[in-house]
Amino acid sequence: MCNHGDIRHFKLTKIAGAYWRGTKNAERLQRIYGTAWPTQEALTPISLAGRSEKRDHRELGPRLGLFSIEHEEGGSGFIYWLPKGAVLRRIIEDTLKDYLSAHGYDFVYTPHVARSVLWKTSGHLDYYRENMYPAMELESQEFLLKPMNCPGHILIYKNGLHSYRELPIRYAEFGTVYRFERSGVLHGLMRVRGFTQDDAHIFCRPDQVEAEVVDILKIITEILSMFGFKDYEVKLSTRPDKYSGTLEGWAHAEGALRKALETVGLPYTIDPGEGVFYGPKIDLKIKDSLGRQWQCSTVQVDFNNPERFHIHFRDDKGGETQVFMIHRALLGSLERFFGVLIEHYAGAFPLWLSPVQATVLPVSDKFMGYADDVLAELKKSGFRASVSSNSDKLGAKIREATMQKIPYMLVVGGREAETKTVAVRSRDGKDLGAMALSDLIARMKAEVSQKT
Repeated sequence: MCNHGDIRHFKLTKIAGAYWRGTKNAERLQRIYGTAWPTQEALTPISLAGRSEKRDHRELGPRLGLFSIEHEEGGSGFIYWLPKGAVLRRIIEDTLKDYLSAHGYDFVYTPHVARSVLWKTSGHLDYYRENMYPAMELESQEFLLKPMNCPGHILIYKNGLHSYRELPIRYAEFGTVYRFERSGVLHGLMRVRGFTQDDAHIFCRPDQVEAEVVDILKIITEILSMFGFKDYEVKLSTRPDKYSGTLEGWAHAEGALRKALETVGLPYTIDPGEGVFYGPKIDLKIKDSLGRQWQCSTVQVDFNNPERFHIHFRDDKGGETQVFMIHRALLGSLERFFGVLIEHYAGAFPLWLSPVQATVLPVSDKFMGYADDVLAELKKSGFRASVSSNSDKLGAKIREATMQKIPYMLVVGGREAETKTVAVRSRDGKDLGAMALSDLIARMKAEVSQKT
């Protein structure tokens, strides 16, 4: 038990209100935030809390024109993607789609609502009802917003008969789901009521489970590395107290996950009893630039839903064998991962991810013609670029572009227009000197291709 008297070296950072257990009708409490340190020497002004506050996605996101939140008319817990944020989201989605298509995934789309009987069959009404929105009655039938995409993918699998030769079948979807989170636990992009998962479900034979999980783990580590995350903690979560299925099924699934982790060579720890009700899972908690952990990637084996929905495949003897189902998310919630990205890079995204990669800054209005020519060449080369057309002085234009964390600022004036060059500055304040536009474009293309 912790004795508060032992906490001698601490720093209070902020205070905030909260409702008991996240219920708005409950007693209102005062929440106090702070950090504790083992020695006074360790308690420095540049604490983790101070550094993380400067990276807070709730502050940076709206200031950088990425997203807005907390619209009174729209309700709490819903995200509005602004144009620059939508550009970044599209880049993330397109990157994943190209990668997954090359790895044998087929993309599907499923409805946002379904009859309550679907959620009864899947077990969500028994195990997950408190997180689902209230039912809607339409034409004497009860409908519910989907909290997960998996039942829809099962219905797509049931749309036809499948032979053992066809398996594995991999369905992927950027599917938006809705979960009724209490107002007291909502937190920017990290905890919301409507979000999109980079979801996929693999339908396979029992003997294919281990190989599929190995492939998924390799994809996860490659994708995370591409986005700048190379340090993570891996946990294998085992059977909880409240579970579906048989002990034999759980033992087979847990064994397959263990072997897959060992094959890939990922060190892991056991998280006893923390599996989901339908099967065990592997979770990867990524570490950002401040060493903070975030839960994003997950792999879950499910033998419960195939049994509930009676989904099978035709085996090599002509009989019916129950299929195994693997749930997996590479980044998890796109909203949450976007928030992690913002804080990891403090809004200064690498060039390939930046919503605006370069901006052209004319010294005065009389050089707008050349500025427009430079902009046209950048766009022709496939770059996301803009031009500052306001009447501000050059210093103000540079400050604004720096505040917006645009990677490259291209200053153009009389000398540049005459020599067909650009004076290049980086967002970290470095003067890179005059360059031929073709040389700068080549440099930017190399940087984008390397995803540095």
